Amino acid sequence: MNALERRSVAALASVYAMRMLGLFMVMPVFVLLGEGLQGATPALLGLAIGAYGLSQALLQIPFGLLSDRVGRKPMIYLGLLLFAGGSLLAGAADSIYLVIAGRMLQGAGAIASVLMALLSDLTREEERTKAMAVVGMSIGVSFSVSLVLGPVLGSLWGLSGLFYVTAGLALVALVIVGRVVPTPRQHKASADALPARQMLVRVLTEGRLLRLDFGIFALHLVLTSLFLVVPVFLEQRLGLAGSDHWWFYLSVMATSFFAMVPFIIIGEKKRKMKAVLCGAVALLTLSAAALLLSGHSLVGTWAVLFAFFMAFNLLEATLPSLVSKEAPAAGKGAAMGVYSTSQFLGAFIGGALGGLLQESVGIPGVIGLMVLVLLSWLVVALTMPAPGYTTSFVVQLKEAADGSYGAVDQCLRGLPGVQDVVILKDEATAYLKVDRQHFDEQSLAGLAFVRQGSNS
Repeated sequence: MNALERRSVAALASVYAMRMLGLFMVMPVFVLLGEGLQGATPALLGLAIGAYGLSQALLQIPFGLLSDRVGRKPMIYLGLLLFAGGSLLAGAADSIYLVIAGRMLQGAGAIASVLMALLSDLTREEERTKAMAVVGMSIGVSFSVSLVLGPVLGSLWGLSGLFYVTAGLALVALVIVGRVVPTPRQHKASADALPARQMLVRVLTEGRLLRLDFGIFALHLVLTSLFLVVPVFLEQRLGLAGSDHWWFYLSVMATSFFAMVPFIIIGEKKRKMKAVLCGAVALLTLSAAALLLSGHSLVGTWAVLFAFFMAFNLLEATLPSLVSKEAPAAGKGAAMGVYSTSQFLGAFIGGALGGLLQESVGIPGVIGLMVLVLLSWLVVALTMPAPGYTTSFVVQLKEAADGSYGAVDQCLRGLPGVQDVVILKDEATAYLKVDRQHFDEQSLAGLAFVRQGSNS
């Protein structure tokens, strides 16, 4: 990457991380600290935890599409202001209903797709995958940090303090976007970043992608439900004060993160991704069920959560990669838009339904929901075809004299390793899905319609 790209990626990754840190920090402590709110019940506490997911799910794609019309930065400013406003509302609230409203307002700042589009505007095609990987890593780090910071800050400043810190992070992110993130000269309607209307129908009818969308839906449903249960276990079963939960989460997350790395390597390098995926879902299911059996043992509970988060981190890291590989050529933005919507919808339903079950049935009901959803996902994973090992490849074309690219499309499809081709005529660009083991970039060198030196 050049200096401008490094600056852009670092700044946007930090904005993304601050926003996700603010959303996640309340999760490990909300059930414990929210009990003092007026009108609080287990069902409403669960709804408050997951409420941000509903507005995120509804507005994720519209925000991305609107940024094409009014600009990236204005939509990011709007989203961060909504996020800060929701945080302030939740922080000032003494009623569970106002906290729910605040969480929904937080989620209304659904700027994930806009941030990715701005990242696309500011990076070259050949550096885009690397840039998006950096952003993905920042999200994973922010989640791990939130599980440590949440209990620490919650013990110092209470639930209101957590929300005020979140509002402060949003304002810092505003300054970074305004002062550090460059303003692009023009918007690139990149198929890698923004959901295109014409691609949404194809993505929503693609069976492989729908299975992965169900996977991220189930994963975040279970994650949100987990935090209705675990803080109660640690405090009531194990006698661990809320202010001490941070070291428990820190030890679990640090070790589980490193434990999952070898399995990612096996899945990618040995092309065993389906086996790794199914194994992780099975481990997640077993560890969720084992929560009921961990009893009053600190070591037993730690071991169960270590297994849970090793599988969770593995799935959280691999699912976006699989979506990217399974997405049709020129359809990655649409595929990731539906994927993100599924993720946030899972978080909402996990909190809302989990809270209802905790109030009516108790903790066994919540764990039963988690196990049932994970068993369903395991069946879906076991019956899905082995994922492909393709990657995106972009070819800049010379403009066709007659405006027709039919022969170009046919020629590109005939190249070894090319599995799909979509040509965007207005941009004179071809998006290819290729298997790197069989595709040779040099095969493009002799093609008269290819702009030499502009492929990625």
